[in-house]
Order: sequence, then C-alpha cells, then structure tokens
Amino acid sequence: MTGRLAALRHELGLSGGLGLMLLCAFALFSLLVLNPLEERQARLQERVARLAPGKQAPDTAAAKVAAVYRFLEKPEATTDWLARLHGIGAATGVQLLSASYKTQPAEGRIVRYEIVLPVSGSYPQIRDFLKRSLAEIPVLSLDQLSLKREGPGAVQAELRLTLHMVKS
Repeated sequence: MTGRLAALRHELGLSGGLGLMLLCAFALFSLLVLNPLEERQARLQERVARLAPGKQAPDTAAAKVAAVYRFLEKPEATTDWLARLHGIGAATGVQLLSASYKTQPAEGRIVRYEIVLPVSGSYPQIRDFLKRSLAEIPVLSLDQLSLKREGPGAVQAELRLTLHMVKS
C-alpha cells in the first residue's frame, strides 16, 4: 500500500499534489461553509415570504409596470414639488436664481416635467441641496449638472431635473 502511495506521489509531482490538496480544501470549504450558508438563505427567504406575503416581487411585466405607476402616483401637484424644491434651496443656503420648466411630450401615462434650475452657492451647499432634493422628492431625477467656479468658494450651477408623474 505504501509503495502505491509513493508511486502515486512521484507520478503526480509537486504541482499535481498541490492541485489535489486544493481540490480537497475546496470540497471541505463547500461542505463546512457554503452549504450552511445556502441553507440559511433558504430559511430566511421562507421567513420573509411568511412575514410579508403581499411584499413579494412582481413576477410579470404587467405587475412590474403597475408597481412603477403606483410609485409615481403621488397626490402632490407639480407646483407643490416646485415649492418644496424652493424650500430645500432656502434651507441649504443655495440661491435659486430662476427656474423654467416644461412638459415633455409623452405617449404613455407618465408625464415628465423638465426643470432647468440655475443656482449659486458653495459646492457643499449645492451638493447638500441635490442630496436633499432627491431624497425628499421621490419622483425627481437629476439629468444634467453643469458647474462653474465664480470665485473662491463660490460656484454657479445649472441643474436639469425631471419630475416624473402619472397623468391624472
């Protein structure tokens, strides 16, 4: 028996032996680490399904589209969102110079209001304004940002934002 093992070791050589050791190590890792993690994931998914049966991910494309429409359906009007945008600007210290917005042509149920908003302030103020705006207005997206340095600590920016709303 020992003669066979010695012959096998000689035949495999150093690289073959290392490869065999790596294969054994992977099998051991799979058995001791991966299998318990997969079982835990299955238990957690079952638990989530039991606790929140209505919160499961939509399976069909129609259900996914309906979920997007539900997310974008908000009771606020466009003017309410613009007022909130102005309030966030005042709270962050950003000067909103003027704003223009127009409706983009749309064939579906979603209406897009493109807002061009020139602002001025310091870079941290503008960054805070954008962060808060995108967090507090869930139907808002940032499409384009142009920054221009006006002096030490002063930045002038032009923001292109879009409000995504469902037609009423």
